[in-house]
Amino acid sequence: MKIVVIGSGFGGLTAAIRLQAQGHEVIILEKRDKPGGCAYVYEQDGFTFDGGPTIITAPWLIHDLFTLCGKETADYVNLMSINPFYNIRFEDGSVFHYAGDREHILNEIRRFNSDDVDGYLRFAHDTEQIYERGFELIDQPFTTVSSMAKVVPDLVRLQAYKSVAGLVNQYMKDERLRQVFSFHPLLIGGNPFESTSIYALIHTLERKFGIWYAQGGTGALVKGLVKLFEDMGGTLHLNQEVGQIRVDERTGLTSGVVLKSGEYIAGDSVVCNADVAYSYLNLVPAKARRKYTDSRIKKMQYSMSLFVIYFGTDRKYEDVAHHEILMGPRYKSLLDDIFKRKVLAKDFSLYLHRPTATDSSMAPEGCDCWYVLSPVPHLGSGIDWTQMAKPYRDSIIHYLEERYLPDLSKHIVSEHYIDPLHFQNTLNSHLGSAFSVEPILTQSAWFRPHNVSEDIANLYFVGAGTHPGAGLPGVMSSGKIVADMIGQDGQKGKVNLGEVSGGRKNVLQART
Repeated sequence: MKIVVIGSGFGGLTAAIRLQAQGHEVIILEKRDKPGGCAYVYEQDGFTFDGGPTIITAPWLIHDLFTLCGKETADYVNLMSINPFYNIRFEDGSVFHYAGDREHILNEIRRFNSDDVDGYLRFAHDTEQIYERGFELIDQPFTTVSSMAKVVPDLVRLQAYKSVAGLVNQYMKDERLRQVFSFHPLLIGGNPFESTSIYALIHTLERKFGIWYAQGGTGALVKGLVKLFEDMGGTLHLNQEVGQIRVDERTGLTSGVVLKSGEYIAGDSVVCNADVAYSYLNLVPAKARRKYTDSRIKKMQYSMSLFVIYFGTDRKYEDVAHHEILMGPRYKSLLDDIFKRKVLAKDFSLYLHRPTATDSSMAPEGCDCWYVLSPVPHLGSGIDWTQMAKPYRDSIIHYLEERYLPDLSKHIVSEHYIDPLHFQNTLNSHLGSAFSVEPILTQSAWFRPHNVSEDIANLYFVGAGTHPGAGLPGVMSSGKIVADMIGQDGQKGKVNLGEVSGGRKNVLQART
């Protein structure tokens, strides 16, 4: 088959590589001048800034792609382990050095509150159970009610109806330790007090397999995957924005895409790595959508957005680790401001990224490369970022300078920032959400936009907004799920539309 992939994020690249390895003719269409989607790379004044994801977990998902193609990962990208995983800093000056070694974690807990050691041991045991069953759920598609019904007993047993914070708080009493072991949903766009406790598996995932870094930055991993795709015979076109997914009114199938330039590119199937909400609202004709109507899309809950400052300094700050989590004076109430009240708070919690702690090639000699990320409400808040961006930037820099990076303002020699308008206008994300559909229980698994359209049998979705969700493991797993689905449909010589609204079931034949 000829397959068109819209977007070159990690979900799109994973699906494209796997489909190319199956023997299909695959073409990737990327809107921007570089591949990577949210993992775009900015090169400025001798600094290399990774635009998006910087934390690599579940490394086997990367290795599997190269093995599938008969290649060696090391010939394309060098993955390096990071230790400690994170420094988690609190307003009282305390620092939790988060790493994978069990005894190290226990010693860190003892430093904070020895009474919580037994609670952590019980938490670690229970998250092992969540991990074992949870990853099985991540690797499978949920396209029918019956597929969801089969796992409901497991979800109940694993207390999936609780939030991550709700689960953690059962085991920990120290407020700082509660934050240490519950902040992870923020890395995938979720509120720890709302995201299903299934995401507590991230703790076990990190402890088992570590945190990794691609030498040269996450952009080097993108380059390695693009090279693998092209070495397998795939084609990537940059500066090619899709304006419409064409749907044949007679068959109800997509026949390809129309670019913003007006050019039509035919395909037997389309894999969409663009934001799910944006795609349904703007790329798929309304008359072809019975399930995901405009009103349904707009009623869904979307993750927060981000304000990110990329900056380079002409000095090094050697006491700062590769990954730093800077906890502000508030936790739950700040998250309520971001997710519920949707107001721009005066205080913040931050993720500070210093890749030059590991890789000096990211900056000129004697310099440091950085980005600092602040979760902020999405554009449904009504915040005018054309007015608020600069003062918000100034308040973050002042905070860093006052508490962590002395004389920072004097040493910044390169800088730019992005805000929710960037996510909306450049990355085509609905409401400027940075992680698409929010990962709450009622928007997970079968309740999340499916990996195959319920209305258009040969239109597939990968990326943060579909199952299983955001984060590198989530989007790469979505790529694997879709490639497997297309491979199975190809073997059967048909596309199965499955169950659609009203219980009506159609099986449409598509030439393969």
